Amino acid sequence: MNKEIQEIIERLHQNHSLELTEYKMLLDNISPEISEHLANLARVQQKQIYSNKIYIRGLIEISNICKNDCLYCGIRRSNKSCSRYRLTSEEILDCCEHGYGLGFRTFVLQGGEDSYFTDDVLCKLIKEIKEKYSDCAITLSLGERSYESYKALKEAGADRYLLRHETATKEHYEGLHPKEMSFDTRMECLKNLKALGYQVGCGFMVGSPYQTNLEIARDLKFIEEFQPDMCGIGPFIPQKDTPFGKESAGTLELTCYLLSILRLIKPNLLLPSTTALGTISPKGREMGILAGANVVMPNLSPMSAREKYTLYDNKSYLGAESAQCVKELADKMVSIGYEIVTDRGDIKL
Repeated sequence: MNKEIQEIIERLHQNHSLELTEYKMLLDNISPEISEHLANLARVQQKQIYSNKIYIRGLIEISNICKNDCLYCGIRRSNKSCSRYRLTSEEILDCCEHGYGLGFRTFVLQGGEDSYFTDDVLCKLIKEIKEKYSDCAITLSLGERSYESYKALKEAGADRYLLRHETATKEHYEGLHPKEMSFDTRMECLKNLKALGYQVGCGFMVGSPYQTNLEIARDLKFIEEFQPDMCGIGPFIPQKDTPFGKESAGTLELTCYLLSILRLIKPNLLLPSTTALGTISPKGREMGILAGANVVMPNLSPMSAREKYTLYDNKSYLGAESAQCVKELADKMVSIGYEIVTDRGDIKL
C-alpha cells in the first residue's frame, strides 16, 4: 500500500470525511491489501459502538405493482412478464404476527409505488401494527411521496424510511430512470424525510450501468454530507425483462469495499448486508458483515409473494434469507463471531 493511500485512509478513519478526489483515489487503487485494511478498521469501529450484535429486520414485500418504469427494475410498470400481487392488510398483519413470534422487533414494509396504498390505508395499517406490537419499529420503503404523506405516516407511528437515492449524479440518475422521474424530486424527498424526524436511509446500486468511480465517489461524499441513519447498498443484478437485462452485475468485492468505507464515514450507521449480496455469493451476507455491516433483513413475506417480487434475477429468498430460518441465520452469524439480537435496533447516537 503506497504512502498516499495510507494517509487518505488514516484521514478517513480519524475525521470520517474526505475530499471527493480522495474518495476517487480509494476507488482507483483497490487491492486485496487495501480492502483487508479497510475491513479491519471498519469492524473495529462497528464493534466499538454495536459490539458483536447484528440487528435483524423482518422484510415484508407488500406489493410488486409500481407506477414507475425504472430501467433496472424487474417490477417496472412496462414489464408484462411480471406476475403482479398486492398483500391485503390482513396478510401484512399475519406476517407481523408470525415475525414477532420469531423474535423480530422491526418490520420493513417495502413495495413498488402502488396507488392502492394511500395515506389512509397505510396510516390505518401502521396504527394497527403499533397497537399490537408497541415494542417494535416500523420501517417503510415505499418510494417517493409528498411531504404531507410522509408527515401523516410519521404521525401514524412509522419510525424509519428507506429511500435509495440510487446515484448522487444527476446525469447518471437520468440514465437509469425514465424522463418523468426527477433527480431533484428524489433529493427533495430525502430532505423532507429528515426534516420530519424519521430515521432516514438512502443508498445506491454498486456497478449499475454507466457508473464510474467518479459517480461512486460522489455517492460517498453525498452520504458523508447527508448523514443518513441507514444506508442500503448492494450489487446491481440485472433482471432479464428490463432494458439492462444483459448488463454485467456489480461485484461482491467492490460492494464489501464500499461497506467498509461507509462504516468509516459514519461509525454508528445502520448498514445492511443485503439480500443482493447473498444472491451473488453463498457467503455474500457473511462477507458483508465482516466488511462492517450490522443489519440483515430476512424475508417474512408469504412464499407466493417472494417469488414474484423480482427486482432482479435469481433473487434469494430461501434458506437463511427466509425469516422462518432464523436459527440458520443465527448459526451463520455465530460462525463469524457475531450474534443476532431481538431488539428494535435503533441507531446508537
